[in-house]
Amino acid sequence: MSKTPDQWLEETVPEKKAGIFKLFLGYAPGVGKTYNMLSEAIRRSSRGEDVVIGVIETHGRKGVAELAAKLETVPRRKIEYKGTIFEEMDVDAILARKPAVVLIDELAHTNIEGSKHRKRYEDVLELLDANIDVLSTMNIQHLESISPSVQHITGIVVRETVPDWVLQRVTEIVMADLTPEALQTRMRRGDIYPQDRVERALGNFFRPGNLIALRELALRQVAQEVDRSLETYLEKEEPERNLGVRERFAVCISSNPAAQHLIARAARMAHRLDAELFVVYVDTGFDDTEANQKSLQANIRFAQDVGAQVVRLKATTVSEAVAQFVRERHITQVVFGRSAIKGWRRYLYLSTIHKFLRDAPPVDVHIVTQESVAKAAK
Repeated sequence: MSKTPDQWLEETVPEKKAGIFKLFLGYAPGVGKTYNMLSEAIRRSSRGEDVVIGVIETHGRKGVAELAAKLETVPRRKIEYKGTIFEEMDVDAILARKPAVVLIDELAHTNIEGSKHRKRYEDVLELLDANIDVLSTMNIQHLESISPSVQHITGIVVRETVPDWVLQRVTEIVMADLTPEALQTRMRRGDIYPQDRVERALGNFFRPGNLIALRELALRQVAQEVDRSLETYLEKEEPERNLGVRERFAVCISSNPAAQHLIARAARMAHRLDAELFVVYVDTGFDDTEANQKSLQANIRFAQDVGAQVVRLKATTVSEAVAQFVRERHITQVVFGRSAIKGWRRYLYLSTIHKFLRDAPPVDVHIVTQESVAKAAK
């Protein structure tokens, strides 16, 4: 019996090994994370995808409840804890139901004692491993590395967090965004909290300064994730291509004390463009004296103090090593120092620059003079 075209297609398409994880990220309650997630789920369900709700927290919001009612919900598991009955998402019931897509609200939630996992993100990871796609939500304050900043901004201690490594499993991240002014308007209408809680919220967490700062943190996080996605794509699909969407500076240093002037100059240039800064030292085996090593360590400490990422490479040729680094990390601007400009050192310096330009992908090159600093350091 001959196979149908669909059967042939199923055999040729690579088997999906894990579920797709899509996260709706917000900067505060009420920006629309859950509403957007439900809206997408309804669209996907209308196209024939098998979509279910694992857990949705409506918080009494009518619009969210109305959307949730349009989708199948897997009944929650009832757990008794200290004489009280709690309801938690039933992971095993979802696994038995095996939908194509499951909606799981509030990724940072801590499950009640007696649940299968301690944290909801652990439930999500198990479902992803079972090849079930997950749509989930989270506010930026619940990201573990950011929670201290949020406490400093708002004065509120964030007790439920998601480790940063969990976001490495996220396939796609969507920013549920709303201007702080629009969010405050929603708050005053009673769309987020009951009216008796509105004034208190507006005077605390929902103050304009807090919302602006939290929104910036969320936007930066999304930008980092987009940047990571682009890097991953380029590494796999177009390794020789540098789109230069985000500026990345690399400054090449030696053990010369004048390198600190070079680092400071590059740091100012990178700061103006809100760019990443890498300080690159290529070990060619000539800086093995105690004095050079001491000076080199001072340069590296200075680089770390200005927020640079220090990269040490071991190679026989500086130009080739730096060119390879520029290619791999998609560097857009390179800074070289120019302190040795006489005699044979001048020739070696120019030769290194020419070789780098020959071997490197298209990149802007800055040559910074350090003569006065070099003389002062003598």
